[in-house]
Amino acid sequence: MGIVSRAENLARLVNDEWDVLIVGGGISGAGVLREATRRGWRAALIEQRDFAWGTSSRSSKLVHGGLRYLKEGQFKLTLHSVQERDRLMDEAPELVEAQSFLFANCTGRKPGRHLFMLGLKIYDRMAKGRHKSEYHDANATRVLAPGIAPANLVGGVTYIDAKTDDARLVMRVLAEAQAEGGLALNYVEAASPIFNEGRVCGLNVVDVETKQTHAIKARCVINATGAWADNLRGALAGKAMIRPLRGSHLVIPFWRLPVAQAISVIHPADGRPVFFYPWEGVTLIGTTDLDHTGDLQIEACITQAEVDYLLAAVVDQFPSLVINADDIVATYAGVRPVIDDGNDDPSSAGRDHVVLDESGMVTLTGGKLTTFRLMAQDALRLAAPHIGKVFAIDDEQMFAPAAALNPRWSAAVRHRLAARYGARAAEFSLLHSEESSPVDFDAVPGTTTLWLELAVAAQHESIVHLDDLLLRRTRLGILLPRGGLDYLVRIRKICQPLLNWTDEKWDEELTRYTAIIAKHYAVPRGVPQ
Repeated sequence: MGIVSRAENLARLVNDEWDVLIVGGGISGAGVLREATRRGWRAALIEQRDFAWGTSSRSSKLVHGGLRYLKEGQFKLTLHSVQERDRLMDEAPELVEAQSFLFANCTGRKPGRHLFMLGLKIYDRMAKGRHKSEYHDANATRVLAPGIAPANLVGGVTYIDAKTDDARLVMRVLAEAQAEGGLALNYVEAASPIFNEGRVCGLNVVDVETKQTHAIKARCVINATGAWADNLRGALAGKAMIRPLRGSHLVIPFWRLPVAQAISVIHPADGRPVFFYPWEGVTLIGTTDLDHTGDLQIEACITQAEVDYLLAAVVDQFPSLVINADDIVATYAGVRPVIDDGNDDPSSAGRDHVVLDESGMVTLTGGKLTTFRLMAQDALRLAAPHIGKVFAIDDEQMFAPAAALNPRWSAAVRHRLAARYGARAAEFSLLHSEESSPVDFDAVPGTTTLWLELAVAAQHESIVHLDDLLLRRTRLGILLPRGGLDYLVRIRKICQPLLNWTDEKWDEELTRYTAIIAKHYAVPRGVPQ
């Protein structure tokens, strides 16, 4: 498959006729594009920033059934999430991997052992017994989680969920859609709807890079912009329904918090669940759950209060490690698109999704990363009458099988390439291994990211800005101190020729990237925000 330029994709967007035009390049929009192309619909997707720029690169990286939703009586949501979690683990096992969780049981903590075990038995039953939870006494718990020492520890429970690289999941889903004729274009903004007899029949869009405006006709427009959904709905006089909630995370070197499995804890201050879990060679700590009152057009970032809150959870569980703000490699914050149900407690607000048909524009918002396929199907079910299609449930695989890779490569390399590129893993790997030295199959020091991934992203994955490359196609910006700037010499050598950037362009991008890291991914160091 040849390389198609951004200009060629933009021309196709403008000149072709579309059954459905999707707005939003996160997991919801990617899922809609994939489900539409699988049915043979002519579908295009636009994203005003980068793919996965918003919530879908800043999640907790967990593909989970939502155990805590059982407590809130959301059995249907939990069941669907468990089923979709297991489906993703079966279809993309390298990208969506099983993750063992341990919950420390302490005297006086809620929920107590018996109630928690009852919830887990329901959880296991929903998974049809393929994952089994177990209870362990205090000594066994300390073996499973060395260093754990919360007050009044009496035991622990282990259970299974899953984790992923959320931004790479978006890219895999988009790649599957593009392989079947779908179009996905980043840095194209939806400016305003186009109406025909009071019904939405397309969008006026702006190429963010050139500032040129284009009119795109489509039989149906699907608004899958998540926390930003009310912006596009405003043109239809739709009543605002989104309650943006911010979830922030800390990134800690694995050697400072070496958890062999995910640790699920109840925060001592407010009883909320907080997780510590191994991911991409580091340990993540998250998440907070706060009303986000800032401008949604400005990238979210953690506050000092959130840093203190998350560190307090670590100190409570691992007091002997003496972890503090100096140990933090990076931070990140995302905004969840939660439907405003009037609940005062952000953590108790419903997490189910909503689909609406307003004047021919279908809005899909809310929901969870895990259930994106079901959400996409609900959106297409509403869109079908506008397109003149009959919607039918399709339970065929979303992901094509990963390509067979050279058995002489290490198992770790083959696993990683299959996870990120699926059916095109062999093609990308052979292409770049022939053009550069074998060291490209080595990992960037301090991470599990292969140098090869930078070359593949630069040439094949719609990179427009340096932050696209280092924060979303790879995650080096949050895995390494200072956003990976210590490796910029080699990154530049690999990527600048493939990106066709001049020295002036590279310097501009470096300035932009450095500012983003300092403002949105660093520790606030006590400065109020």
